[in-house]
Amino acid sequence: MAKVCDRTGLNPPNTYADVLAAIEALHNPPEMFGFVAATKIDEGFMSQVLEHVFLANGVSPVDENGFAPLEEAATIEVLEFYKALADASPPGELYWKQSRELYLGGNAAMIIWSPFILDELAGLRDAAPVTINDDPTSRDLAAVTGIVTSFAGPSNPDGAAWADVRYFGITSDADFDAAQAFVEYSMSEGYMLTLSMAPEGKFPVRPGTAANPTEYTDAWSLLPVGVDRKAPLSELYAPEMMAEIVGGLSTAQRWGVAEGQLSLASKMINAQVFNRLVREYMDGVRDGAATVALLNEELGAIE
Repeated sequence: MAKVCDRTGLNPPNTYADVLAAIEALHNPPEMFGFVAATKIDEGFMSQVLEHVFLANGVSPVDENGFAPLEEAATIEVLEFYKALADASPPGELYWKQSRELYLGGNAAMIIWSPFILDELAGLRDAAPVTINDDPTSRDLAAVTGIVTSFAGPSNPDGAAWADVRYFGITSDADFDAAQAFVEYSMSEGYMLTLSMAPEGKFPVRPGTAANPTEYTDAWSLLPVGVDRKAPLSELYAPEMMAEIVGGLSTAQRWGVAEGQLSLASKMINAQVFNRLVREYMDGVRDGAATVALLNEELGAIE
């Protein structure tokens, strides 16, 4: 969206309102869809996208005591916003595949996607070619793409980002000393080796050391990304874009983590209650208030 914002006077899509304004200005199907929303209810991709959209408006199904009934007004704001995204999307059962293909083809103004798309935007992967022109290795799309990691709904002006943090685990029957030494190495002098396995999707949760607070983020930006061709992210994206990508970790959230209820929140997500009932709302099966009531009923039964 970067160059589009410059040309049209649109704000970057940092809020629900900014996203809707961009859709209003740019939606012109079939040449350009304003958005590609996730609508396929049996895909984890829809769960991830929905959680980010709910978090952006400050809505969570858990608190420190367990299940927390969804507040009706804020949840209806989420439902109405997501329906607007779906209305600006192509018809059909949509998930990550269509989102990526339409954006790489220049037929989608905005998508919510994993950072694993960063190398593909620059034409570095033959299995996911850029098709905005006749050169599938073109870096033109990366050059005009803006990245927003955190955005805000009307009931949560501070907004939120979504992130999936990966951990090392040591089993109870492991050689603890050897495993502990490996973890310490992997998170310190071997950290770049750890991140080098698909660095476009592995951001350093450790930005640096006491002696050099940006040591790891600086080194990460120089790691080569890509499959069939390689280039460092710092060569593909401007410094301010790199700062936005890494900065998203400072506001990243997941349902249940801060409240100590990640296990319960994960059960709710995996039950696909949100996917199914949000999709039914978008399809006109029931209105917003009834959808919130049914969400609370079904979520409240999960233990």
